[in-house]
Amino acid sequence: MNGPIRNNGLDSLAAADLVVDQYYAGGRAGNSADDPIAKLVPVGNQGGFRFAGSPRAGTVRLVALCSSSRDPDWPDVLDEQTGIFTYYGDNKTPGRDLHSTDRRGNLLLRDVFARCYGSHDDRLTVPPFLLFTRAGTYRDVRFRGLLAPGSGTTHPDDDLQAIWRSKDGLRFQNYRARFTVLDEATISRNWLSDVIAGKTDGPPCPLSWRAWVEGRVYRPLVAQPTTTVRTREVQAPADPDGKEIISVIHSWFADRPHDFEACAVELWRMLAPATGRVDLTRPSQDGGRDAIAEYLIGPPTDRISMDFALEAKCYRSGNGVGVREVSRLISRIRHRMFGVFVTTSHFDRQAYEEVRNDGHPIVLVAARDITDALRSHGYTTSEAVRAWLAQRFPP
Repeated sequence: MNGPIRNNGLDSLAAADLVVDQYYAGGRAGNSADDPIAKLVPVGNQGGFRFAGSPRAGTVRLVALCSSSRDPDWPDVLDEQTGIFTYYGDNKTPGRDLHSTDRRGNLLLRDVFARCYGSHDDRLTVPPFLLFTRAGTYRDVRFRGLLAPGSGTTHPDDDLQAIWRSKDGLRFQNYRARFTVLDEATISRNWLSDVIAGKTDGPPCPLSWRAWVEGRVYRPLVAQPTTTVRTREVQAPADPDGKEIISVIHSWFADRPHDFEACAVELWRMLAPATGRVDLTRPSQDGGRDAIAEYLIGPPTDRISMDFALEAKCYRSGNGVGVREVSRLISRIRHRMFGVFVTTSHFDRQAYEEVRNDGHPIVLVAARDITDALRSHGYTTSEAVRAWLAQRFPP
């Protein structure tokens, strides 16, 4: 981990470059003046949206997004293997119009993404976005990268979506936005000064930002993980609400574990929407695989399919999937197939290591993956998950 940049007074941060994954320590007074983001870039010291300029007047020149990544109802996610960052807007309570939030963050998203698909001159007016995430204690943050609105791998309609949510029986809309972290290790202080002065395309401009402005070309910062065996703790939900969601699922199928197989298929579809036909095996014929299915690849006019076998285990928390269960699935994967194993618990270390070290093409979906998938589809509470189960998988 990069060491924290501490301060001889927070004002020293005003001259610092922004380095990807660098830790920037704030003050220790216990108030908003501790915030390091406001010293690193000339924006406010509170909220998720912080900007230089006015969204209402259309004069925003620079935006800092500050994500805690700890809100289970609105799970901001950075996928480091694709460079895609999913961010939720600032209309998170009922009673307000989508664009009438206090800080006008959703108004900013609407206008920025509209210009994103316009001409070169339109994109020239799009403010650079800087991503920070909470880290450590107090108001310390980590810089995660320079963001460009949209993605080169998704349909434009999916880059900014107004989604419905409900809270306490009241419905409201919020934005879900997708950004791309651009392949820039350092954002220079000179360019940030130019941006504030109203010039984003001067000599200090990062090459990836220039390519995006000129032709909407995305050059994502992608990083392959060095650790492929997740610990038991990482496979488990990180918060009490997530653990309660898993408990609800386990209790729902405790007396009829074979019915969880259909649920596992639906959970997998949330993670892999290109899943096509699925044939569930009959319980009496279950020989270690619960479904045979196909995954579709290619354009709609010329798709090919890859077969895969899926197995599901509705285990209580703490009862991990071991080598024996995983080996049964491995033995049934034929040439040009892959496997999917879904469990409401975790995979024991030995089983996980055998799959990864031997290169078996198996996706291991654990409890935290299930809660993440449900939350990304709007099922953010145990009550919402219970209602989904009652509708889709009644006793």
